[in-house]
Amino acid sequence: CIFLQMASALANRAMGAIVGSAVADAAAQPLHWVYDLQKLQGILDENPNPEFRPESANPFYRRQTGQQSCYGDQAYVLLESLSECGGLKVDDLSQRTLKFFGPGSEYDTPVNDPYRDRSGPRPQLPIDGPWRQGSLKGFLKNVDAGKEETGKTDCQIDGIAKLAPIVAFYAGHPDMLEKVEQATRVTQNNDECVAETLAAARFLEHFILNGPDPKVLDVVLSQLSDPNRKQPQDLDKAVIGLPGAFQAALHGVLTAKQYEAAVRDTMSRGGCTCSRGSFIGACLGAQIGLEGIPSSWTSKTLRYNSVLEHAQKITKHHQ
Repeated sequence: CIFLQMASALANRAMGAIVGSAVADAAAQPLHWVYDLQKLQGILDENPNPEFRPESANPFYRRQTGQQSCYGDQAYVLLESLSECGGLKVDDLSQRTLKFFGPGSEYDTPVNDPYRDRSGPRPQLPIDGPWRQGSLKGFLKNVDAGKEETGKTDCQIDGIAKLAPIVAFYAGHPDMLEKVEQATRVTQNNDECVAETLAAARFLEHFILNGPDPKVLDVVLSQLSDPNRKQPQDLDKAVIGLPGAFQAALHGVLTAKQYEAAVRDTMSRGGCTCSRGSFIGACLGAQIGLEGIPSSWTSKTLRYNSVLEHAQKITKHHQ
């Protein structure tokens, strides 16, 4: 009976990671990519709880409140692929990514054209509809060119932002990191990006397997310095010192006490709130489990029901 309780607690934490990530991404989407910190401060002065802001202040693209960012959409495509295939099938993930973000999709707009002439007139921003970022444009170009390796040499935070489903599925499996690397390289074939993403995966897996742990940083650092570690990358040692978005997201995870406060806190910092929020939401969701994610937030996340359905399906084997 104790074993069953532990197994269902593990499944619950895995579901919490997937749902926590998607909900945080949707919460941050109306304030995504606000780099004007004065403008952001004005918004926060109006309302210190800026999640699911009814009116988007995103300077690049406008989507309905409750929809995902381009990061949340990538995580969803990965989740759906894992759910439908019963595990990672790289060809299926590539096909779904192409269908979701490629020709004829809602991402297929003139500003988002991978071949758009940069020397032409500047586009009118924000655009109506979603934003197709660099790694996806590179992926589409590589698919067009018939390349076997579809990933762009891109080191943005996409890999970390879409981690939750694949870590939740393979947590505790000896090949978890290998699967994360394979999924990442579909759109980001870059060693530094892979090293960062695998470091992030180690944190999330630790929370899914163990729940909250104040010593998580020591655990992961000792893993990264173990010469016999799984999926060793040359850049592993440097990864915790890497600047930018991963470090900011990691800081959010290590200092957070509560899900809503952690997501609000990262939103108040501006910039790429959705990607940081996705990782923070995943790590906090894994610690508090599914029922810890506030219903006032899940009810505003438009894709919540299908995320939950797929999350239940892909975490069943943990029960």
